[in-house]
Amino acid sequence: MDSAFSEPVIRIAVFLLIFGSLAVFELWSPRLDREEMRGALKSRRWIANVSLLLVSSAMMRIVFPAAAVGAAAWAQARGYGLLPMLGGHGLVTGILAFVLLDFSIWLEHLASHKLPWLWRLHRVHHADTGFDVTTGLRFHPLEILLSMLWKTAIIVILGAPVLAVLIFEIVLNSTSMFNHSNLKLGLGLDRWLRRVLVTPDMHRVHHSTIRRETDSNYGFNFPFWDRMFGTYRAQPERGHEGIDIGLSAYRGDKPSSLVWAMVLPFRKN
Repeated sequence: MDSAFSEPVIRIAVFLLIFGSLAVFELWSPRLDREEMRGALKSRRWIANVSLLLVSSAMMRIVFPAAAVGAAAWAQARGYGLLPMLGGHGLVTGILAFVLLDFSIWLEHLASHKLPWLWRLHRVHHADTGFDVTTGLRFHPLEILLSMLWKTAIIVILGAPVLAVLIFEIVLNSTSMFNHSNLKLGLGLDRWLRRVLVTPDMHRVHHSTIRRETDSNYGFNFPFWDRMFGTYRAQPERGHEGIDIGLSAYRGDKPSSLVWAMVLPFRKN
């Protein structure tokens, strides 16, 4: 099978399946049933958030037509990377690559909160005053570009297998939508699931307007890194029903505008 053809087809198919399923389930059984999560405001938010995804996708296809999978194929063809040097079993190497890629994304996310020039881009994501499946798509195109540069560097350094990278990219996109979704999970299921996977209730804390809560729960896939490095916070101080989502400086309808989101990183405040 032609990987250059199959990679985007597979990713788009999985994206549509996951996005459609989560959108239906969170509307059918929402975790938080508040006014800003539904109605006309939600419609405007959806348009802005999905539009950001479309702009980012178009830009990435121009700048990085082969994306992460292409970088893995390029490195593999030349024998580059630390993992091939170890000479491990294919399955073990693939799992190790997946775990290390996930840690690199956690580290990137942490840096995007700590480095002011990265935060200017990342605050577009946090300015969303709602929290649903489309929030997981809301990233400034320049942040997506920098993220791909970082990810590509890690992939080449590791010599990550092509299949492992493809699986990681699919899982990362899927979990980003899942852990940003306004999906109602039972408390027992959430308590069990967050041992191995970042859940919506866990990640919602990260989108609180309270700074010490925003500076926690950086994980997208695995919750291990936050527990290991002391950035894990189990619940928001005000509870999930009382949590304010977004950034205190940007409340109201403005974050629901695509133009506003695109120019936000270039604003002085």
